[in-house]
Amino acid sequence: MAIPDNASGIPVEELAFPEIIELNVGGQVYITRYSTLTSVPDSLLWEMFSQKSTKNLARDTKGRFFVDRDGFLFRYILDYMRDQQLVLPDHFPERGRLQREAEFFNLPDLVKLLAPKISKQNSLGDEGCQSDPEDPSPSAEIPRNLASLGAAACSSLASGAGDGKCSGFITIGYRGSYTLGRDSQTDAKFRRVARIMVCGKTSLAKEVFGETLNESRDPDRPPERYTSRYYLKFTFLEQAFDRLADAGFHMVACNSTGTCAFAHEQTDDKIWANYTEYVFYRE
Repeated sequence: MAIPDNASGIPVEELAFPEIIELNVGGQVYITRYSTLTSVPDSLLWEMFSQKSTKNLARDTKGRFFVDRDGFLFRYILDYMRDQQLVLPDHFPERGRLQREAEFFNLPDLVKLLAPKISKQNSLGDEGCQSDPEDPSPSAEIPRNLASLGAAACSSLASGAGDGKCSGFITIGYRGSYTLGRDSQTDAKFRRVARIMVCGKTSLAKEVFGETLNESRDPDRPPERYTSRYYLKFTFLEQAFDRLADAGFHMVACNSTGTCAFAHEQTDDKIWANYTEYVFYRE
């Protein structure tokens, strides 16, 4: 008779999974214990990793188990499954989206923890200058919230005037490179843009780029603070320009720097590397 030797109560001899499991959740890699993933009975992860076979589970190209959900918010799902406690950073702007993730993973107790009293601590939500549409605040609370966050540019919202959009700057930048041969008239070989970086106020960046903004390098930044660590999930500059234009921004400055080095000692081919920034402003 097999003896259970793990938190899920499944006999060790019947386990189809290793003790340490690698997950790819929306492009973010997580490494955790099997007992953590099966710690909440009847949850989606418990159902996935309580199977006797792994054939029905999706994997990425490196063999990790793949889950097509928000990779940034999954860190809080995993933290909850470790000890069934909810601990969020101050000024956490994603409670509504995290509640939706908890519903998807079938964690009813976590859904209850996220449901009450959302607006009083997170009335600005993702927009920074607007009330949370899931739990609207009274008009008397708006000036107090704005004052506490120091968002003087949003004062028109408190008085009921304008469209509630903040003024400010957003800078986007990218690094690129190209190879140029001996004959300067020949076509240069360009490499694709690897990453478009976003600098500016957190609330403005989230308003403009929404879910296309990758916050994994600076996940807990409050909406009134500034960051230079965000980047976009796409690599087309024109797509970034369109989003900024749709949000009322216009370009006010740009600059670029470059360096050059020989690609090979025996040839005259050169590799040029450059960094370019575009500064946008909304009144």
